[in-house]
Amino acid sequence: MKRLENKVALVAGGGSIGSATVRRLAEDGCRVLLGDIALDQAEADAEEISRATGVEVIATAYDQGDDASVKRLVQTAVDHFGQLDFVHANAADLSVAGEDYDAVATDLAIYDRTMDINLRGFVLVTRHAMPHLVKSRGAIVYTGSGSAYIGEPTRFSYGMSKSGVNALMRHVATRWGPEGVRANALAPGFVLGRRDASALPEGFMEMVTAAQRIPVVGEPRHIAAMVAHLFSDDGAWITGQVIAIDGGSTMRA
Repeated sequence: MKRLENKVALVAGGGSIGSATVRRLAEDGCRVLLGDIALDQAEADAEEISRATGVEVIATAYDQGDDASVKRLVQTAVDHFGQLDFVHANAADLSVAGEDYDAVATDLAIYDRTMDINLRGFVLVTRHAMPHLVKSRGAIVYTGSGSAYIGEPTRFSYGMSKSGVNALMRHVATRWGPEGVRANALAPGFVLGRRDASALPEGFMEMVTAAQRIPVVGEPRHIAAMVAHLFSDDGAWITGQVIAIDGGSTMRA
């Protein structure tokens, strides 16, 4: 028996990390709903993963900035599969990152959009998923970022939103831990994802790996493996933690 067989997960936010997480969970026997604003890509990923693993994976569109849409997302998982054991809150709006400068220069509309999707959106996912996670004594994992710690000269909105995610996670772990729900957050470093390394600026990857303690390029599968671990019985005594997955580029207690 696979370690997540007979379990159901919602991955809220696709992209490279979300889709890799869906694949890893399905490989462990978990049925999964993949939600993303880009439905075509999510459906293609879900179909390919389901075919490759033999486990049911479905996809649906949702908007993390809209409360009603997030509510429908969670309810779709419950209605289709009959239960909800795990949630990976992964969505973020990176389309405005190039306009996220410093606290003086950034247009407040960029700040508001970043906080709306990256932080408020996680609150919405939490609010709608929690009654089901309490029922299943399940777990939630939030995708944070090393940006919450490193103090970048730019992307101040993004760093603030990810710091808020860590605070949300600790609240959830404390508030619903007595009811059997575990909550953790991941702080990935640079993840190559679906990008072609050759299209990045010359010397960029060398700069990234030079800042790490091991010269390993971060891949979505590295993040997905930790999500699967935290959802499994092997992670049953881990809660309230921010786990860095960054090749050692950050080191903290």
